[in-house]
Amino acid sequence: MTMQELKVASDRIGVIIGKGGATRRAIEEKAEVAITIDSTEGLVTIEGEETVGVLRATEVVRALGRGFSPERAFRLFDDEDIYLDIIDLSNVADTPQKMNRIRGRIIGRDGKARGQIENMTQTSISIYGKTVGIIGLPEPVQTARKGIEMLVEGSDHANVFAFLERRKKEAKEDLISYYY
Repeated sequence: MTMQELKVASDRIGVIIGKGGATRRAIEEKAEVAITIDSTEGLVTIEGEETVGVLRATEVVRALGRGFSPERAFRLFDDEDIYLDIIDLSNVADTPQKMNRIRGRIIGRDGKARGQIENMTQTSISIYGKTVGIIGLPEPVQTARKGIEMLVEGSDHANVFAFLERRKKEAKEDLISYYY
């Protein structure tokens, strides 16, 4: 029996449970685990016979807790190579104003910057609290992470998108040379 416990913000407990318990049941079925939720403490306990299932379910719950929708978080079940990366912004913004400015740079006007990073890297991104979560395959996640770090450090959006475009081209060339 494998067990994992994690703490989740109280405002995300409802998302983990889902309408009529649907999200929680879906996680339990897909990962073959049992989930116990203490909503007063925000403590989620995941237990199962298979370690891999418990770890997958834990990642999905972490993703839900970091602001991802169930549809996006469930991508973690689609492919064993897909994973969740979390960037902690608390060390770069020491005031709420700075945190808002940094989050605003990552999101962009009407969510355009975040959307463009997602499209160029084939990842899903969630900005929640003092963190940025990224779900995707290893290479694209690292590329998205680098782009986000560039924005956090103050790079122009145009420079970040040019970097992402270069990486996208390189990845395509690597793929072509791998197959030919």
